[in-house]
Amino acid sequence: MNSSAHRKELGQFLKARRAELSPRTVGLPETDRRRRVAGLRRDEVAMLAAISTNYYTRLEQGRLTPSTSVLSELVRVLHLSDAQRDQLFELAGREAGRARRRAPQKAHPRLRTVLNELSVAPGVILGRHLDILAWNPMAAALFGTDFAKVSQQQRNYVRQLFTDPAMRTLYADWEDSARNAVAVLRQQAAACPDDRRLADLVGELSVLDDQFCQWWGGRPVVPRTGGTKVFNHPVAGELSLAWDALTCVADPDQQLIIWSAEPESRTYEGLRFLSSWAANPAMNS
Repeated sequence: MNSSAHRKELGQFLKARRAELSPRTVGLPETDRRRRVAGLRRDEVAMLAAISTNYYTRLEQGRLTPSTSVLSELVRVLHLSDAQRDQLFELAGREAGRARRRAPQKAHPRLRTVLNELSVAPGVILGRHLDILAWNPMAAALFGTDFAKVSQQQRNYVRQLFTDPAMRTLYADWEDSARNAVAVLRQQAAACPDDRRLADLVGELSVLDDQFCQWWGGRPVVPRTGGTKVFNHPVAGELSLAWDALTCVADPDQQLIIWSAEPESRTYEGLRFLSSWAANPAMNS
């Protein structure tokens, strides 16, 4: 257990760092209203770190010692350097293990075999951080993206949802899909708080998109692994597709996402048309 003096010093460290940051630095919208405190407010730091304002206030008051997972979130939210990270963990009496960068994933052969058998149904293989590891031609046609031309670093489903304007019109209920993607990332962050690649992705999207920042710091929700999505496709029209997430037994960090429709339904005929359109360069030129 840390001494009272160490906890107090930890609180002073957090307060000083909070005062050095502006809302724009952490991706929060700035307003014309004059702020009563320099830098970020306590409630803003708490929201971004997904903890209660009361909990964070007690940290700054030196009344409790944070867990390793909370410390990792504060490192991300307060944009701490490696040296500052080490200092934060030292003041908290925690082991400051370095954030890990795991080796890039490759689509598992079994999932890829199933994916390659899909002729009408769009499908993608998602890995850690919802990186897009593999896809079939129908997925490229559905999302209007030639994933082969997107760099591996940028080929990420969540990044596409929040940075590609076309996605907000393609999904009839974009907000629901985006919130679910954020919930998946939060679940992964809780399981692997020292994942540097995930921390970088969250930091990037927090700065780029106000809604991502708000939802990341909001109340956690349980992510879904199936349901129905309606797409407003510019070529095939409205498509009401059932979607399922099939987890790879050999590598639980990978899932095959399949969008499908009942045979002979209007949506199924729309997928067949989309398949022909994608396979015929003369039709989509």
